[in-house]
Amino acid sequence: MTKKVITIDPEAKLQEAIALMRRHSIRHLPVVKDEELVGWVSEADIRSAYLASLLEDIRIKDVMIKDPITVDPETPLEEAAKILHRHAIGGVPVVEGKKVVGVLTVRDIMGAFIELMGFLRESSRIDVILGGKPHAFQEVSEIIRKHGAEIISVGISGPEDKKKRVYFLRLSKCDVKAIAQELKEAGYKVVSVIE
Repeated sequence: MTKKVITIDPEAKLQEAIALMRRHSIRHLPVVKDEELVGWVSEADIRSAYLASLLEDIRIKDVMIKDPITVDPETPLEEAAKILHRHAIGGVPVVEGKKVVGVLTVRDIMGAFIELMGFLRESSRIDVILGGKPHAFQEVSEIIRKHGAEIISVGISGPEDKKKRVYFLRLSKCDVKAIAQELKEAGYKVVSVIE
């Protein structure tokens, strides 16, 4: 989550929200009064009322979501991602009681996912079908370690049939072709190799 929270008062004018969002390159603002969350306003909410604000005095309280979906700091990342997806929203305020302590956006979740999966680290990848062999993952892991590499992350894709599932193994930078060769010799199907 972003801990440096930019907030806005419910009595603020729409133009003030636009200026804050531009200045801080953000698309969501918790609406706070007396240090308590009273609403949430997004760039889309502001866009929909912008033309009317040129003709009349529109305040944040007129366009904000009055009972926003929130999470707390202890909400697991996976649960927060499900909430954003389920409600088709780009972010939520993070609250303790009624006090805003952060903002969590799709961008924050993507950043955490990229970090967790090790996409920004120098790495290699091997995609392999384990074939449902007992202790297959352990055997594959030992082959990888034997070649001086470590598994950074694992993704699994494919059908319900465990014998046909593809395991996407992101490895520390290594001689992935030698690992692929030994995996094939051990009876595993190597789908692809990325150096």
